[in-house]
Amino acid sequence: MVRRRTKLSALLTALVVVAPLGACASGSGSGEPTLMWYTNPDNGGQAEIANRCTQQANGAYRLEVSVLPRDAASQREQLARRLAAKDSSIDLMSLDPPFIPELSEPGFLAPIPADVATKVSQNIVKGALAGATWKGKLVAVPFWANTQLLWYRKSVAQAAGLDPATSPVTWQQLMDAVKKTDKFLAVQGAKAESLTVWINALVESAGGHILENPEAPAEQLKLGLDTPAGRAAANIIGTIGRENLGGPALPTADENASLTIFQGDRGSFMVNWPFVWSAMNASVQAGSLSKSVLDDVGWALYPQVNAGEQTRPPYGGINLGVGAFSHHTDLAFQAAECIVSPANQSYYFETNGNPPANTLAYDDPAVTKAFPMANVIEQSLEQAAPRPQTPYYNEVSSGLQETWHPPSSVNPDTTPQTSTVFITDVLHGNALL
Repeated sequence: MVRRRTKLSALLTALVVVAPLGACASGSGSGEPTLMWYTNPDNGGQAEIANRCTQQANGAYRLEVSVLPRDAASQREQLARRLAAKDSSIDLMSLDPPFIPELSEPGFLAPIPADVATKVSQNIVKGALAGATWKGKLVAVPFWANTQLLWYRKSVAQAAGLDPATSPVTWQQLMDAVKKTDKFLAVQGAKAESLTVWINALVESAGGHILENPEAPAEQLKLGLDTPAGRAAANIIGTIGRENLGGPALPTADENASLTIFQGDRGSFMVNWPFVWSAMNASVQAGSLSKSVLDDVGWALYPQVNAGEQTRPPYGGINLGVGAFSHHTDLAFQAAECIVSPANQSYYFETNGNPPANTLAYDDPAVTKAFPMANVIEQSLEQAAPRPQTPYYNEVSSGLQETWHPPSSVNPDTTPQTSTVFITDVLHGNALL
């Protein structure tokens, strides 16, 4: 499907006529300002935190949530449209990290006061701090952080002679293991953001970067794909695709499909987010998954690309941005500090399955009870690498998906170069996505 570029600069020109929505939400009629927090969909955890912070505010403000679309790209588009129209009703936003530079660059995010930045940066995992920073400054408040682990069936790992819990494993070892045991390797090969996540983690783990100079203007961006790191990533994805190591559904497999494969008769190893632990436990309670499968599940750090070299797992999650056009930015930052308190992050992890950005939250006994792999998640977040941080992230990510899909077509000798040329042409305005 051919579509036009959606760079934010184009939106700014086209959408300045959009009228601010919900502007009346900035006051409650009783003298108590109402702050609107635009959130990604979840299981109600952010709404409960809003209630908690409202109570703790003792009348200083009331925090209400408005839920954004489920799809991250749609969230980005809605916020960009409204911020381009200087919508003052946007006090707080739950932001997907890759879109933070795009909103920060045109001044859509209120600058974080120095004292607030100091407070919200303490005890934060490195991956989350990196994801909330643009051009050397903290521009969003780290809230919850996400990362992928290597999940494995203990019985399969044992049959393959691997013990990921005690010794790091490489992608090559995993590929050899599924061949030996006639199993499938659960990875995300769909033409979606999950594919960009996979590519980035492989390139970073191989010692490279998708973008060498992410802060540069579009015409000066330099891609790091046609490099040894990029070719190593292409070799792994291409091998898994061509040799059917990920199963026949690999070209359409997202995170949920990967979990289904992992739980099945040919499940073996899987890279995925921590939500899978809650999902498997829920399936056992519902009677749709045998307890023996859950008991057979182990976890470890994301696989290495090169043996002995530290892996750089995916980083995701949500950070908080304060709208630059809000009439209550001071109160919004107060609310943000409340939202990201260790107690609220612990609650959110335990109930919604979203890992904390604050390391203190991992000490909560309720957290370690609900997620026995919490220490591995924390370690993974310390090593995690954000996806390319650039205002042109949409062009880069969509360009990768166009040229690295399906996985069976990926060739280390050609794909990195083809991808580099295509994305460069898109950034220069010489090609359309």
